[in-house]
Amino acid sequence: MSSLADFFPEAKWQRCVVHFYRNVWTAVPTGKVKEVAAMLKAIHTQEDAKAAQEKALQLVEKLRAMRLTKAAEIVENGIGETLSYYAMPPEHWRCLRTNNPLERLMREIRRRTRVVGAFPDGQSALMLVAARLRHVAATKWGTKRYLQMDRLAEIVAIA
Repeated sequence: MSSLADFFPEAKWQRCVVHFYRNVWTAVPTGKVKEVAAMLKAIHTQEDAKAAQEKALQLVEKLRAMRLTKAAEIVENGIGETLSYYAMPPEHWRCLRTNNPLERLMREIRRRTRVVGAFPDGQSALMLVAARLRHVAATKWGTKRYLQMDRLAEIVAIA
């Protein structure tokens, strides 16, 4: 089975920041989650990738000092995947850090399929999902512009 990386080897990978935070929090005691959350968010509020990477290294040291070695390892090994958005125009950063629109769409599909409960076959489930996707595409929500593509075209022209 081929992966997306096989077909697009030059593509940058952006891990959802929120999901990364959640992975780190699994290795943090409940009483320290708020403190660690504030430190994690400070990484992604930096002005450039270099500053964010430096902040991440500081956080790793802080976590080790707090005896949260598992959380420190998660941050150290995964932070690079969450900083890819810095290569794009700053106007896009907020949109690229998370996958909220995709998750919202999946939540809507899940809500519709749960009402049915059990489908007689895969074709009926596919028909319901396709109908819901057509509805979303036809509504105002489906016509929203998530990213200003002309800014991305400028990057391609420069490169």
